[in-house]
Amino acid sequence: MGFEPPQRLVRALGESYGDDAADWLARLPALTEEALSSTGQKSTVDRVAAPGGRSSLVLLVTLPDGTPAALKIAPSGAAPELEQAALAHWNGWGAVRLLSSGTGALLLERLHPEVSLRSLPEAKALLEAAGTVRRLWVEPPAGHGFETVAERTGRRTEPMRACAAADPSLEPLVSAALAAREELVAHSPELLLLHGNFRQSKVLAGERMPWLTVGPEPLVGERAYDLARLVRDRVEDLIASPGGAVTARRRIRKLADSLDVDRERLHGWTLFRAVESGTRALAVGRRQEGEVALEFAGWL
Repeated sequence: MGFEPPQRLVRALGESYGDDAADWLARLPALTEEALSSTGQKSTVDRVAAPGGRSSLVLLVTLPDGTPAALKIAPSGAAPELEQAALAHWNGWGAVRLLSSGTGALLLERLHPEVSLRSLPEAKALLEAAGTVRRLWVEPPAGHGFETVAERTGRRTEPMRACAAADPSLEPLVSAALAAREELVAHSPELLLLHGNFRQSKVLAGERMPWLTVGPEPLVGERAYDLARLVRDRVEDLIASPGGAVTARRRIRKLADSLDVDRERLHGWTLFRAVESGTRALAVGRRQEGEVALEFAGWL
């Protein structure tokens, strides 16, 4: 099966998996054939969704009855089985509907990959995002295998410290982020199923509902953690704006109040997630992205 994976995916997998990424990419044609068979549908591949995501290949396909769908193929490191479990539990409520699944592959309802909330004006996009993410915050299924917010963020503290050790100018910001995390995980007010990577680009236009979420990295914990990434959306525009710092702090207040989330907890998780993202980007050589995230964090 001849197609080229998007370069965005190639770069991201190289950063995440090193030499193993090249092996997985080389096996993509065979993996695609396997996925088309294992999902139980003799689908026809229309095209590759581009630019696509950073952790999986998405193919736009047509089912035998003519229904458009999307086939998502991911390496095992992306934990597709957890995404499958979350999508099955949501059952289309605020999220893309899972049609079937196979080995490392998910067959999903077709959305409009070229139309995300980022196509809307900022105020409207944030309003729609808030309405979408609140639908995802439900009790997790019994016996679930999702990690907690404390577990996920705990795995990321040592790389943050290593980044600060390599660049002492980052130490105050990293220390503040780690202190905020320690205080937040000491007492979590709720254990709900979270998207894990919710932002405007993860909400696509659909037919069944106007907007539906895709690409969860599910875990369980408090809503403030899930909302924190949304606060940083369109960060490049904020950085370029003379009132960016004021706008960022206003976003925290507005999002917290509109979704009945504690402002201070949202502030703390926004700080931690911005510093964690910034230091992770620096560690793999995405300097501009890292510096922007850390500048944002400095405003908080």
